[in-house]
Amino acid sequence: MSSSEGGTGTKNLPWVEKYRPNQLDDLISHREIISTIQKFMEEDRLPHLLFYGPPGTGKTSTILACAKQLYSPKEFNSMVLELNASDDRGIGIVRGPVLNFASTRTIFNRGFKLVILDEADAMTNDAQNALRRVIEKFTENTRFCLICNYLSKIIPALQSRCTRFRFAPLDMTQMMPRIQHVIDEEKVKVTEDGMTALVTLAKGDMRRSLNILQSTSMAYDTVNEENVYLCTGHPLRSDIESIVDWMLNKDFTTAYNNIMQLKTLKGLALQDILTEVHTYVHRIEFPLNVRIHLLDKMSEIEHRLAAGTSEKIQLSSLVSGFQIARDMVVAAAD
Repeated sequence: MSSSEGGTGTKNLPWVEKYRPNQLDDLISHREIISTIQKFMEEDRLPHLLFYGPPGTGKTSTILACAKQLYSPKEFNSMVLELNASDDRGIGIVRGPVLNFASTRTIFNRGFKLVILDEADAMTNDAQNALRRVIEKFTENTRFCLICNYLSKIIPALQSRCTRFRFAPLDMTQMMPRIQHVIDEEKVKVTEDGMTALVTLAKGDMRRSLNILQSTSMAYDTVNEENVYLCTGHPLRSDIESIVDWMLNKDFTTAYNNIMQLKTLKGLALQDILTEVHTYVHRIEFPLNVRIHLLDKMSEIEHRLAAGTSEKIQLSSLVSGFQIARDMVVAAAD
């Protein structure tokens, strides 16, 4: 993800689109990948590409920046075919529009065409098998770029026909300057703890951090830690500390009622509480058998929540798990 200056026509665009890069030099991360692709383009030897990695790490931005560098705005629509997961991408699409686009040459434009298949891991196996033949047959005048989150969902035959690049989650140092650039451009008031909260909650996903920044800045005058957490419905660190404190130091009924009250007041989901408590448990000095008991209990609760069980019953289970852990610690001390 990266910057492109917001023009007059981009006033109402979401910030993730407004600041999407227009050329490879604008991209903020994965320097090795970008320099390799830049070299391919300079030497006019671009292979078929396969980009994979978590969402919001710059995969689509990279290939679109390549396309904008390769083709002028006039050529773009006739030389680039972009299909997303929202489009039907069964075998019919591969044999129809993709095949037609790849097989026709352009009379006035030199060079190759580019087919971008975003979310390629959502394509059916039949479509992927049909695609490998199309890729092979029309390599002379068309290049393919497949983008996916899970490499394992792409058939080996397609993987072997492409040059693979893994886009890892972005780290804090890469995200901070880009977020700061957007903050300066949009004149948003952001505190230091707000900035840290943005990066922490994004977990390496640049798109998510910009979306959180935009929604928080629209809801509140200042983007600080509390406002970011409130806007995303994520439990605050102080809330998690209170929850763990209640579960370990209060009796069952008091702990349960306090947590239920907090959940209702702040509109928290048990799934989010569980995720944060899990991280917090690793920071507490528990005996090994107690920690194993808690982690096992929490994994069970998460599994049950995923199956759609009652949050109230699972919260009771979580509280009881911590109460048993407390008794285990006391027994070990005696």
